[in-house]
Amino acid sequence: MQPALYHAHHSRYTDDLPFWLDLASRLGGPILELGCGSGRVLVPLAQSRHVVFGLDHDLGMLRFLRQQIPLDVFQADLAAFHLHRSFALILVPCNTWSILTPTIRLRSLSCILRHLRPGGCFAASLPNPALLAALPRRAEPEIEEEFTHPETGNPVQVSSAWRRGERFFTVTWGYDQLLPDGTIERETVKLRHELLPASTYLEELTASGFEPGTIYGNFDRSPYTTDSPELILTAFKP
Repeated sequence: MQPALYHAHHSRYTDDLPFWLDLASRLGGPILELGCGSGRVLVPLAQSRHVVFGLDHDLGMLRFLRQQIPLDVFQADLAAFHLHRSFALILVPCNTWSILTPTIRLRSLSCILRHLRPGGCFAASLPNPALLAALPRRAEPEIEEEFTHPETGNPVQVSSAWRRGERFFTVTWGYDQLLPDGTIERETVKLRHELLPASTYLEELTASGFEPGTIYGNFDRSPYTTDSPELILTAFKP
């Protein structure tokens, strides 16, 4: 996906930033964000004077990020990275954790544990799978928001739809850019979240050598329940 278009859409969401900034302030640095993309979370952390590093497999996103602010970023796979340094905090925000396969998550946890300092924290946020599993089977496309494309100046309309199966919840975004000649240029992004219970994620953390920490149900640090909008995991390296 075009990094500028992705950033223009997702940078509008800021509800989680106070949570990540507070966590970073309490745990200190250095901090590594996995799946940092265009820097929606990483840039505010850096601007708050935290020592940060970013990692993503998408080179285009990383180039876009570095055009905003010169940061240390790495192009690598979440399940196979070797940075030869350790961190006090490793984050996977932005609903990335639940789109990974179980095999990739376990491999990623092995890498994360190896890169954490003793007592260091791993934290990830994902949409509450229990809440998703209770939704209707499908929702037809609805307009989510409109904005101006930051590079072309053309109007962009974002729509979203979802389908729920027994094991997966699939969200599809359509980005419709109105071109000067009146035609529509569409770009589609599809993400599939696995509908696993919170207990499965905790079991994976324990099996990988982590000590599970507090589980939150929202970025206001409220306790997790099956009705919570989020599932926010924290765990520590012994």
